[in-house]
Amino acid sequence: MEFITPRPLTPEKIAAQTREFTRYDVADGDPETNQDIAELSTIRAPLPPPKQPKVFLSSDCRFNCSYCGCRASQCGNRFTHSPAEMAEIAVNTALDHPHHGVFITSAVYRNADYTEELIVETLRRMRFKHHYTGYIHAKIMPGADPALIEEAGWLADRLSVNIELPHSDGYAVIAKQKTRRNILEPMENISRKIREHQGERNQYGRPFARAGQTTQLIVGAMGENDRTSLRLAEALYKKYRLRRVYYSPFHLHKPGEFDFFPEQSTPTWRTRRLYQADRLMQLYSFTMEELTPEDAPDMQMDLDPKAAWALRHRELFPVELNRADYEMLLRVPGLGVTSAQKIIRARRQQTLTFDLLRQLRVPLSRARYFVTCGGKIWGAQWLDSLNLRQMVADRSLQMSLFDQTFPPHSSQ
Repeated sequence: MEFITPRPLTPEKIAAQTREFTRYDVADGDPETNQDIAELSTIRAPLPPPKQPKVFLSSDCRFNCSYCGCRASQCGNRFTHSPAEMAEIAVNTALDHPHHGVFITSAVYRNADYTEELIVETLRRMRFKHHYTGYIHAKIMPGADPALIEEAGWLADRLSVNIELPHSDGYAVIAKQKTRRNILEPMENISRKIREHQGERNQYGRPFARAGQTTQLIVGAMGENDRTSLRLAEALYKKYRLRRVYYSPFHLHKPGEFDFFPEQSTPTWRTRRLYQADRLMQLYSFTMEELTPEDAPDMQMDLDPKAAWALRHRELFPVELNRADYEMLLRVPGLGVTSAQKIIRARRQQTLTFDLLRQLRVPLSRARYFVTCGGKIWGAQWLDSLNLRQMVADRSLQMSLFDQTFPPHSSQ
């Protein structure tokens, strides 16, 4: 394989490249989870289906985490690549997936520092021998030395340490070689280094971990509720300024193998709801308490979390679109950031009508049950209906009922 030395990247090029590649970055390689993220049809977020390839330096793990297919007690073929082999594999993989970058991870081979040294050396070879200038997401091992973390940060665009379990006491049962300390200390170290090196660049023009850090949470392995998962995510976002928390469904590989696991795998719809709730917290200013209150700690299969919140707070609706502030518009089921911005801009020029909103392509198939426009009702009377939940949850039923009840232009 022949490698061509590219021209040095300008800061603007690095920034544009990072924005592009992080769109495909996901910590979980599970195809079902990836599909769930792609199907966030009711909560719009600037995230297309994640397609970033994931390559393993080693599958030979000294840790024995019960949920992991690489655990030490698991039978099967083991492999460990040298940094030279891994660098070539990773670059080839990245070149086969242009504009997606590559995610380099590993089991804990021998010990955390030894494995991280192999990863850092792989990154060096990718950057300086193969002259790869594309996007790299690198895994940080639990308890890795801060010096190795700093080296990795100057070579990779994004770093991640997987927290995996929602309760720290779970490590003593499910992942005995991991502790709250050896997970959170690297997270804190990465967060601090990103702040310290903000605005700095190394001699090759690269910033420190420009795309920040992420983590991954296994959903359902401890029988926890969604409130617990979101409480942890909310705390991690605030304390460590994470770019994303990724949610991976727990898979039960061998029923009865471990008596502390639930009797079935986590359904994929549950991770979908967590992704939706996560985006509502990050983009729409919802809080964990609003999305999963104490009396409703789990999200529902048939309702996205915004619709569920609205049905719990019917006293706040209907919302008058000509007067509601931006924050309240974002809380209307069916309206997202783009639609709310369209409404704000349009009403500066004229009084909004439902016909005008249709011309502006503001989606009203779900929002119509929660809004008025110029004092006119176009579905808001359903707020007191026992069937509202079903109409909000089932789009085909919504449209059939709406078409039968409200002929075109009936709002005027």
